[in-house]
Amino acid sequence: MFNEDESGSMQRSLDPMDDTVPSDAYTGALHRHIGSLEQEVARLRAAVVGKEELEKSVARLREANEHLVLAAISAQGLRDDAEAANRRQNEFLAMLAHELRNPLVPISMSSMLLERSADASPQLLNFTKVIRRQVDHMAALLDDLLDAARISSGKITLHLEPLSLSETIDQALETVLPRIAERSQHFELELPPEQLATRGDRVRLTQVFTNLIGNASKYTGDGGRIALSVRQEGEDIVAVVADNGTGIAPEVLPHIFDLFTQGPRSLARSEGGLGVGLNVVRNLVSMHGGTITADSPGVGQGSRFTLRLPSCALPAAAPAQPPAASLSGRRCRVLIIEDNPDACEMLKAFLDMEGHEVAMAQDGQAGLDALLGQDYDVVVCDIGLPGMDGLEVMSRLRASSGGARPVAIGLSGYGQLEDRARAAAAGFDHYLVKPVSPDALLALVAARA
Repeated sequence: MFNEDESGSMQRSLDPMDDTVPSDAYTGALHRHIGSLEQEVARLRAAVVGKEELEKSVARLREANEHLVLAAISAQGLRDDAEAANRRQNEFLAMLAHELRNPLVPISMSSMLLERSADASPQLLNFTKVIRRQVDHMAALLDDLLDAARISSGKITLHLEPLSLSETIDQALETVLPRIAERSQHFELELPPEQLATRGDRVRLTQVFTNLIGNASKYTGDGGRIALSVRQEGEDIVAVVADNGTGIAPEVLPHIFDLFTQGPRSLARSEGGLGVGLNVVRNLVSMHGGTITADSPGVGQGSRFTLRLPSCALPAAAPAQPPAASLSGRRCRVLIIEDNPDACEMLKAFLDMEGHEVAMAQDGQAGLDALLGQDYDVVVCDIGLPGMDGLEVMSRLRASSGGARPVAIGLSGYGQLEDRARAAAAGFDHYLVKPVSPDALLALVAARA
């Protein structure tokens, strides 16, 4: 029997009723057909299993994707929370510094008044020097705390220029040598004969050396030894601050530049720290393109800090200017606007002692009324006044139709660049950060004269 297949060719079918087809051939063909069917069934089963596995994989991927989306949302929420917490921390630190600086103003002014008193005894003069040193120490601690917050939020900007390293070190020593002498410590300075210079920010590099030398003094006992040596190595300037003080434990050494890391304290050591000074130093040195490392043989065996900065050439020295003529010391009419009664009284007493005519106002509105009612040569105005703050007082004064323009000196516990910029925009001519340097305040008043 023959059948026509789909291609039109004639093939012989295996009909079991056809006596012409051998039974063995029929059986073999049937087995092959069954085998092919079994293979097809196996293939289909495998396809089903594969499809099920694929569906499971898709389900797992979908679940993983959902988890990933949730994790991304959670991570963004955590980042937002961290940024908000960081902002709150920086705002708190700035507010804390402001509030802690306020009491330092009357303390500093009181010590200055005692020091200038005509009948001050040598013992009283010694007491006033101790007060001034401790005020300066507290102000430095507040500066370190604020700088740590500013660096972490990227709010510090350097004003780079070629600097003589020896002059920078001299400025730092003016601050720390009195503390070293007070504790009968021996300080050794080794500078090369040639002038070394680096490109840096004068204030910040002075701060670096002040912190390093001050830290060495803090962790060295009375009568101990501190040394600063400076040398040129290739394209770098290398400065080493070494001491024979308490040293650094091996487990602390790797973290000595981390924020809030402190070495062991002795109960007898009166000058403490916040554990932020070395962190500030490391970040400032890094911003100058340098490095700093610390090493110590162990507790009680002293420590050494090695600072490396890129060197540069100093520009040609400008011709010396003739000294300015001395000021006549003319008496100025000064208005002090300050809501802290102690600070206000001490500022008035201090300026009275210098021969100036001083009036006071203890809130912004009263200060503005006084400025609009009569002429003053100088106004010393606190920025953080209740109600009408100092910025508004000055803005209204400058916008008034009156012809008088007193020299405006702003006082504030906030010292960041944006704070100074806001004060300048409001009309302040000068900006002093509390605790106010009496000499700086006198110089500004005398300049008006």
